[in-house]
Amino acid sequence: MSGFMDENFLLKNETAVRLYHDYAKQMPIIDYHCHLSPKEIYENKTFKNVTEIWLYGDHYKWRQMRSNGVEEEYITGSASDYDKFMAWAKTVPMLIGNPLYHWTHLELQRFFGIYEVLDEETAPQIWEKINAQLNSEGFGARDFIKKSNVKVVCTTDDPTDSLEYHFKLKEETDFDVQVLPSFRPDKGLEINRETYLPWVEKLQSVSEISIQTFDDFLKALESRVRFFDSVGCKVSDHAIDQMMYAETSKEEAAAIFANALQGNKVSIEDEKKYKAFTMTFLGGLYHELGWAMQFHINALRNNNARMFELMGPDTGWDSINDEPIAKPLSKLLSSIEQSKGLPRTIIYSLNANDNDIIATMIGNFQGGGIAGKIQFGTAWWFNDNKEGMLAQMKSLSNLGLFSRFIGMLTDSRSFLSYTRHEYFRRIVCGLIAEWVENGEVPNNIEFLGKIVQGISYNNAKEYFGFDL
Repeated sequence: MSGFMDENFLLKNETAVRLYHDYAKQMPIIDYHCHLSPKEIYENKTFKNVTEIWLYGDHYKWRQMRSNGVEEEYITGSASDYDKFMAWAKTVPMLIGNPLYHWTHLELQRFFGIYEVLDEETAPQIWEKINAQLNSEGFGARDFIKKSNVKVVCTTDDPTDSLEYHFKLKEETDFDVQVLPSFRPDKGLEINRETYLPWVEKLQSVSEISIQTFDDFLKALESRVRFFDSVGCKVSDHAIDQMMYAETSKEEAAAIFANALQGNKVSIEDEKKYKAFTMTFLGGLYHELGWAMQFHINALRNNNARMFELMGPDTGWDSINDEPIAKPLSKLLSSIEQSKGLPRTIIYSLNANDNDIIATMIGNFQGGGIAGKIQFGTAWWFNDNKEGMLAQMKSLSNLGLFSRFIGMLTDSRSFLSYTRHEYFRRIVCGLIAEWVENGEVPNNIEFLGKIVQGISYNNAKEYFGFDL
């Protein structure tokens, strides 16, 4: 009988053990989507205590602390860091069945060599042990990245960003991890949000293009795409909370833009048209430059209006949306394909009910001699758990090519989240080993090991064309 989270954690048979330890474990990491700060990476940010690195900004943990009855003062409020850590430690034992329980202990083990179970009794000692390490050499932001064997980090960046820290990191000679920007133009697509016009003004300033017309706007957007490309960007990212599409013309999109530029809200139908035309335009640029394009679909954000007003976005008040995606997604992909060609595209949905829809949709647009050109992205956010990962991988394997899957990303603001790749790889090895044990695939460890290594690292390396 195995012990709690021992070396064979989640590996239920000898085949899984061999696949993980002999093939998956040693593979490097390509983190092609995260929310790490390039400034903090450049400065090799250090952390004064475990609360700062573990609980600041982590709305995954905040949600569960609230569910455990912890007062907001001990989550995002004015309580001391020690008291916040103790509130988290009291919550951890109640997390059994939640991936945070495993992630918490993986981070304790891998980064700090702590194999005790975190609870209210062990917390004071663990607080001291971690803080002693954090205040010693080798525990800065870059150190966590290097210890995790990361080769590429793709941050998430607004098109108006100067990318100054990406430039600075390129000049570093003692840090051989590629830190590349990702192009995230959501504020330029959300035409009805209050952030839209201020963002257009900022785009005008950084592009040095006077934006009076829709043509000007598209020219300014293109200038930023090409600027990002010059800094090594290879991927865009789009938060599409509601998948939209409507047929339109450039003239119609230009009239909608002109109306919005006057400070007017546009109709839902006009919003669909504006987004469809602008996304088709951007997709053509991505295709020309050889980028990959990511769609993150079906998040329902900021549900608690009172708390959103108090705390702002990304503070733990989001959930899964259930808007239909099949027809608008199909129409948009087809529009981009007909225009200048569809780039490599990765599609995620926060709603697991969309798994089979996406797994079949990607098959409609494969081609061009590119293996796995259109990808069903890994289980995301609320699905980023054992059952969610298995559901996504089973849909993909049932309806597509699991062996061409580009695998895991962190989608995190934490430098400790790289243990999620280990969690993911153990689950991949367990799934393949189950097929072996059931007689569904041959027990050819060398062949299966290559598939595991592809999903862990090699497929992403080839897919994005990183120079590694």
